[in-house]
Amino acid sequence: MTKRTSKGKCSLCDGSFSKAAMTKHLKTCKQKKGISESTSGRLSPQKTRNLHLVVEGRYLPEYWMHLEAPANATLEGLDSFLRNAWLECCGHLSAFTIQGTRYEVAENEFMGVELMDVALDEVLSPGMKFFHEYDYGTTTDLILKVVSERESEIKGKSIHLLARNEPPSITCESCGKIATQVCSQCIWSGKGWLCNECAAKHECGEDMFLPVVNSPRVGMCGYTG
Repeated sequence: MTKRTSKGKCSLCDGSFSKAAMTKHLKTCKQKKGISESTSGRLSPQKTRNLHLVVEGRYLPEYWMHLEAPANATLEGLDSFLRNAWLECCGHLSAFTIQGTRYEVAENEFMGVELMDVALDEVLSPGMKFFHEYDYGTTTDLILKVVSERESEIKGKSIHLLARNEPPSITCESCGKIATQVCSQCIWSGKGWLCNECAAKHECGEDMFLPVVNSPRVGMCGYTG
């Protein structure tokens, strides 16, 4: 499949920027909105500590998001956000791995698994990279990085979308038009991206097709976006 250079849209100003430029832009854009980067020392009681996170597909990095998460939000809350935005299809299990420790919904002390109900600032800090996996069968793997910590007047534990990639331009392998369907069987060999017209002629049959969606889980299991 053919893809264009990855670009994304800033949720704060609706501007379009390349993946490489988005982190720098968001810092400037947030400053224009009157939200300054945090400094050392005690924080104002009127403000809340927040983490700027970048998440992308571990093997499909053209899919990415920038998030703002309150430091007191939990891994379970972050997991829920990722499921709703990118992953959920059949209620599969999921897990984070942070500096060698695995976090799941159910604790398993014999396997060294911790619970996800831990606050982000208890396990994360700026510069740290960590991982998320959804569905232990047809797994979708994500890489997350804590870009920075800052303070703002945003309250509560809600996680906010700062920016997201624009849908990659994927072409039909048969005619060159924009692909709208992907064969969940052929995708394992890097094929099966087709437009509606060509999909109707595909040998695997219509039951194998899933819609092309803007997510690293595209074509997996029963995910339809």
